[in-house]
Amino acid sequence: MTSDEQAVHRRDFLRLLAVLGAGTAFTPGVAEAAPGGFPLVARGKAATLVVGSGDFPGVRRVAADLRADIERVTGVRPDLVYDRPPDSGPVVLIGTLGRSPLVDDLVADRKLDVTGIAGKWETSLSQVVDGGLVLTGSDQRGVIYGVYEVSRRIGVSPWYWWDDVPVRHSDELRVSGARFSLGTPHVKYRGFFINDENPALGTWAPGHFGPGHAPGFPNGFNSAFYARVFETLLRLKGNYLWPAVWGRAFAEDDPLNHATAKEYGVVMGTSHEAPMMRGIEEWNRHATPGHDPYGGTGEWSFRRNAEAVKAYWADGIRRMVREDFEGVVTLGMRGNGDVSLPDGDGIELMQEILAAEREILARETGRDPTTVPQVWTLYKEVQRYWEKGLRPPDDVIVVFTDDNWGNIRKHRDLSLPEHPGGYGLYYHFDYVGGGRNYKWVDTSLLPNVWEQLNQAVAYGTDRLWVVNAGDMKGNELPLQFFLDYAWDPAALPLERLSTWERGFAETNFGPGTASAIAEVLRTYARLQSRRKPELLNRRITPGTPIVYDDQATPFSLVNYRELDAVTEEWRQLGAKAEKISARLPAAYRDAYYELVLYAVKASANLYALRRAEFTNLLHAAQGRSSANELARETEARFADDLALAEKFNTGIASGKWRGFQTQPHIGYGDVARYGPNAPWQQPEKDNVALPDEIFPAVRRIDLPEAAEMGVAIDGSDQWWPAVPGTAVLPEFSPFQTAPGQYVDVFNRGRKPFRCTVSTGASWVRVEPRGGQVDKELRLSVSVDWARAPRGTTRVPITVSGAGRRVRVEAVVRNPDLPGSWRRGFIEAGGYVSMEAEHCTANVGAVDVAWRRIPDIGRTGGGMTPFPVTAPSRAAGTGPRLEYRMTLFDPGTVTVWAYLSPRSNVLSGDGLRYAVSIDDAEPQTVNITKATGADDMTMNRQWEWTTSDNVNLTATRHVIATPGPHVLKFWMVDPAVVVQKLVVDTGGLRPSYLGPPESLRLGT
Repeated sequence: MTSDEQAVHRRDFLRLLAVLGAGTAFTPGVAEAAPGGFPLVARGKAATLVVGSGDFPGVRRVAADLRADIERVTGVRPDLVYDRPPDSGPVVLIGTLGRSPLVDDLVADRKLDVTGIAGKWETSLSQVVDGGLVLTGSDQRGVIYGVYEVSRRIGVSPWYWWDDVPVRHSDELRVSGARFSLGTPHVKYRGFFINDENPALGTWAPGHFGPGHAPGFPNGFNSAFYARVFETLLRLKGNYLWPAVWGRAFAEDDPLNHATAKEYGVVMGTSHEAPMMRGIEEWNRHATPGHDPYGGTGEWSFRRNAEAVKAYWADGIRRMVREDFEGVVTLGMRGNGDVSLPDGDGIELMQEILAAEREILARETGRDPTTVPQVWTLYKEVQRYWEKGLRPPDDVIVVFTDDNWGNIRKHRDLSLPEHPGGYGLYYHFDYVGGGRNYKWVDTSLLPNVWEQLNQAVAYGTDRLWVVNAGDMKGNELPLQFFLDYAWDPAALPLERLSTWERGFAETNFGPGTASAIAEVLRTYARLQSRRKPELLNRRITPGTPIVYDDQATPFSLVNYRELDAVTEEWRQLGAKAEKISARLPAAYRDAYYELVLYAVKASANLYALRRAEFTNLLHAAQGRSSANELARETEARFADDLALAEKFNTGIASGKWRGFQTQPHIGYGDVARYGPNAPWQQPEKDNVALPDEIFPAVRRIDLPEAAEMGVAIDGSDQWWPAVPGTAVLPEFSPFQTAPGQYVDVFNRGRKPFRCTVSTGASWVRVEPRGGQVDKELRLSVSVDWARAPRGTTRVPITVSGAGRRVRVEAVVRNPDLPGSWRRGFIEAGGYVSMEAEHCTANVGAVDVAWRRIPDIGRTGGGMTPFPVTAPSRAAGTGPRLEYRMTLFDPGTVTVWAYLSPRSNVLSGDGLRYAVSIDDAEPQTVNITKATGADDMTMNRQWEWTTSDNVNLTATRHVIATPGPHVLKFWMVDPAVVVQKLVVDTGGLRPSYLGPPESLRLGT
């Protein structure tokens, strides 16, 4: 700077101090009319925004965003000036420490104290200096986050564009408070992966944004598209992006893409299968000899085509240097198409690959490679190299991964020296692969996400976090939580999950409905986490081998009324969400549909569709006349699915999201139509107006004219008199909590008939006692326990009609229960079912105890040892959960443990727990060995446990005497999450969620 320039600068600085009027200190807060607060907008005039022309591009750009945000809220557009502040009026000074002369002069004159800010990573500072508002930071993104924090607190949601969230109008904005900083982020690089972007994002983006600036690749993933992505990423306090890959090439689709990332200040990376800043799509596009300007020809094999591969990588690094964008370079190599290497997995080969990449980095950048941020991601089979002892250079970030279904596979061994480059995490909210794609709607459960991220933090995984967010839209809530947690885990303890959800709702929909919306979102996640919606037509039968049936419901149609119950839960949630929508101001309804209502209603509708579909198949097999009506209902629900998607595509936000809601989710599993990958890969379509896209197809039956009676009972898919003999109902007990038993009388013809019912004991009640049967008549069977005799009684029920008679038997068990037995869970129906969180006692040990995680189980909360870094214990020496229960018969029982499907994240032999009853020796179970979760090939057992979202293991125990007993569940290893315990005494019936929780008496 020349002496004249210095003089001008000093004059401008003095002018700035002169025009900063008297005022109070500043803490960003919700927009408010605070007397004496700093006036962003007052009396129809806005404060002038001042930024340096020599500051970072991202800082200059975010100043313009703040101007636009203030105008969105107030309708008043602030002036934005560069370098020279106005002569009068309030001023907001925006600038980077060390880059903005005006800010640096405030520091030099001791007007601005940057202690604890200067030299930090991405750290902001907001403060009123002599009455003017200064927004600064330690670096470019520190300033950006501070500016966006002001935008958020004056009422602009990070999702204002992506989800059309409106702002609440304010005539004035006066912000008040003291010196404020967002602090330094806990995780250095934080971001997401746009992946699995077909068909939704890939359909919508070209229509909305048009082609890129590169001829021949008009796919819509251009700089205009990425500008929206980058802005949202930064508003969420993220800084790192893996761009779209399937059919996309970030650098080629629009040559302005990298320049846009630089302009916004976003750190670019590439996915785990795209080394050296080049996605595999570029190789595939130019693999024909003579057509690749970068040298990528022939087979994607380092063993057989190393020179071409290295030349391809070298150009990726040259491009990074030439375009001068900030990036983190991916190392390693996987096969073409996100698969394992065709060259094998020998350590020597991977060592050679890593060495070649490091040599290219040094040569092409002209720098010490230790100064270039790099990652090596241990995805799927790549983790084998780590297990075999291969370590990358010390400066490289080692990225552990989950199993694609939200269960982290590995943590560092705390007994070994820490890797100097630090550790990262690659996580999933969206996935393509076995056991089945899940891409349609958000299915992430915050308590589960919290528990896994908390583990990552505890084990020192803090250098880089990236999550597969699919199309980004549709995963807004978990994505925002992921980035908030990465920023400051300490601010989000388990106890604040409900507060965070309410804050998410209030930010987007205002305070009036925030609590109700947060409760809908919480219930939605709990119901959705039981099973991905894409898997509602797949039943998995464990065994050797495991059997998959893609034409069956996983929820039982006949036991515990399970499918009816879960469908009703969804129906009630859908109705609640609809009522909230009606209460919202009209301006919020588009955003509500996008962020809440579509996913809730469409999922509830899908459950109703599957219930009608699979009940149709059962009734058709039984010849019920109701089968055809259920077929029509199934097709009506399919039409509703199409209508809900069409409203998303054309009926909201003036058609802004046309083509986005096109993700198939109903036709999975149809091998005849879609080929051998159909069991896991999405069908090509199901959102077309063709009911035959429903898989499995419903059945229609031809009915005879004459009436014909059939009888079906609770707990069986058979029907009588087709089955000879007596139909026996599940056991009745005064302690049962399962729904009461029923008998269905149905018509197998067109002509109605009348039925009558008689019972062998007046204390066995049947309602109604008969009547006309057009299609079917459900009879509820109950027991008058005040009159029922003690012991076990078998009572006949006779059903007559249309010339037939069927005998049904009610087995009534009415035990004489001594008072000392009336404590804890009471056996009924041949089982005792206990939610893990409802323990009788939680007995801790030195420095470790069981802790409740709300909603993490499929039917309740879960229990897990804390701290998560606690050392393993011998069975019977660690903390335990106790469950008091009363059993009626001696003999062998089976204890089923319903556990979250965790991997062996530690360095030991597996993930273990132990179970004992009373004072017996604890039995140790190695969960991951028993179910194959240690196998890094993601085998069929892993597909079973992750698809079911439960790891089901069993132990067998001998009960010597009837009466009270105590089941003890022991910690052996940390990271075990127990959801539910079921003791089968001989009457447990098959179901997906397990039987309803047993009656609990006393304390």
